[in-house]
Amino acid sequence: MSRTIIFHMAPAERWTTWPDHEPYVPAEFAADGFVHCTAGEALMARVANALYRDTPGDFVLLVIDVDALTAPVRWEAPTGADLAPLFPHVYGPINREAVIEVRRIQRAADGVFLL
Repeated sequence: MSRTIIFHMAPAERWTTWPDHEPYVPAEFAADGFVHCTAGEALMARVANALYRDTPGDFVLLVIDVDALTAPVRWEAPTGADLAPLFPHVYGPINREAVIEVRRIQRAADGVFLL
């Protein structure tokens, strides 16, 4: 049986200091109402470099098993984009059991994310 895998990019400091016994909630969750994710590493690289290239700091990539999530996932187009790919949005915290891998994201000297 194959799994549906999605990805979430998180600031490394927020992820590593988040209490192990609590589901993870990104800083933007309160404003957005969901956790932004992507399907596929290539798309994650495009999004990261388009939106976060100038954001300093280290980041990690959370590899998430959709079937293990306790919060619902909706596949939605970005606001104002009719023909864009659909993105998985997690409508609740990410329970730790759903995170099957955490990868440190490498960056080039100019800030480009190397996924």
